[in-house]
Amino acid sequence: MWERLLQWDRDTFIYLNSLGIEEYDGFWSLVTHTTTWIPLFILFFLLLLLKYPKKEAIAMILMTVLLFGFVMVFMDLTKNLIARLRPNNNEEISAFIRILINPIDYSFFSGHAANSFAITTLIVLFLRKKLRWVYIFYLWPLLFSLSRIYVGVHYPLDLIAGALVGLLMAVSFYKIYHLFIVPYLGLDRLL
Repeated sequence: MWERLLQWDRDTFIYLNSLGIEEYDGFWSLVTHTTTWIPLFILFFLLLLLKYPKKEAIAMILMTVLLFGFVMVFMDLTKNLIARLRPNNNEEISAFIRILINPIDYSFFSGHAANSFAITTLIVLFLRKKLRWVYIFYLWPLLFSLSRIYVGVHYPLDLIAGALVGLLMAVSFYKIYHLFIVPYLGLDRLL
């Protein structure tokens, strides 16, 4: 069964990657770079500062930064433990896939997917009662994750696992925030 799942993952990657159109390479290359999304991070933090008292907003921002760091460490440990080659470094398929960037580290799980889903989920959890439209921010991790297939550096299972890790960690950090930070700040809030 494991072999069939990996074969599906490889075949699905090849199919999706082959759908790429050269005219869109610039767009997807821009989408896949973390620095492109800095204005969105600034918007997240500004919304927290606008919707919450300063001390609480700063605590939420620090919790988000801590979540980011935790996901990065966990992702790095996992990648080195599993040591799955990225598609662009896999000699069996690299000759017939589209490769727009060429990282040399390992593939499983996607840090882009994990961090973007983690940060978005934590921000959505913080802001969902203040801004009903906040769920639109999930467009970011979806585009960000899909770009990793387009540029040839992640398999679908890398992205799915990364998204799940990000979601679970964000929910955990949200609960930790309410268990420890909310009482410390003297706030009376429910999840």
